[in-house]
Amino acid sequence: MTPEVATESTAATEAREMTYLEAISDALRVEMRRDETVFCLGEDVGPFGGAFKVTDGFVEEFGAQRCLDTPLAENLIVGVCVGTAIEGMKPVAEMQFADFIACGFDQLVNVAAKLHYRQGVAVPMVMRLPSGGGFSGGPFHSQNPEAWFAQAPGLKVVAPATAADAKGLLISAIRDPNPVCYMEHKGLYRHVKGEVPEGEHTVPIGEARIARAGEEVTVIAYGSSVLLAEQAAEELGEDIEVLDLRTVNPLDTEAILASARKTGKVLVAHEATQSCGVGAEVSSLIAQEAFEDLDAPVRRLTTPDVPIPFSPSLEQAVLPQLDDMKEACRELLAY
Repeated sequence: MTPEVATESTAATEAREMTYLEAISDALRVEMRRDETVFCLGEDVGPFGGAFKVTDGFVEEFGAQRCLDTPLAENLIVGVCVGTAIEGMKPVAEMQFADFIACGFDQLVNVAAKLHYRQGVAVPMVMRLPSGGGFSGGPFHSQNPEAWFAQAPGLKVVAPATAADAKGLLISAIRDPNPVCYMEHKGLYRHVKGEVPEGEHTVPIGEARIARAGEEVTVIAYGSSVLLAEQAAEELGEDIEVLDLRTVNPLDTEAILASARKTGKVLVAHEATQSCGVGAEVSSLIAQEAFEDLDAPVRRLTTPDVPIPFSPSLEQAVLPQLDDMKEACRELLAY
């Protein structure tokens, strides 16, 4: 099956303010009301409403068969997704914490991701992966594992930074015939708000957006780092462009190179650890394709290659903070 390409669209003209979390919940409701083959599953997603209350009230509206509580067995959850997707359903699984997907890694990376290539079978399934730190969750509840999946052919990986994109990318992911890893940052759940279109709002997978236009420096980011970059640019009062990747696999290479060539100075920022991550791929792309357009070496702002600490003060020391973003931007501006 040829992969579908979503175009940004909104069936409704009205919008209302939602948190990032409410936008995710709204996307699920829209699709479950529209398409009876869509269903949710995961640990505590039923009567409890999910660990973060994304599926609160879903059992009452859709019934226990479409909002399915599962055992604490991630390999089983992913396996159910694969089997039902092959049979024409559209499962959306919540991992509760992205870290736990490691227990279902084989089913996702070695089965779901390969079936299109091996047998020409569509596997329309979404893995909701609540990721990221900032709440003292420690090393087992704070990881950003998007690079694990960006290296697996057959998997798409999205990471929204705004409430509108959280809704639009999730709807597009549900409608996509390929397995999609949906990285939803826990730190954005209730801290990010915005106007979100009502109804069937979609955002194309694989298309970046310019979150803030500028001429002097480009910050390429996704997820939680987009907000940090926008705040840094505003507080510095400098002409800084912020490019929100939105999708980390496939990357929007045209948008990346266009912005790098425009400003000549690039900071690549993300919360995930540095080694072999998305930032490394973006940096390599720019070095290979836009080296002669650069006025400074590509710089990265990431988390050191250490587990996320429990201690709030140590966690803040490890994760990128606003002051870190501002200092990195200053150094590039002054180069």
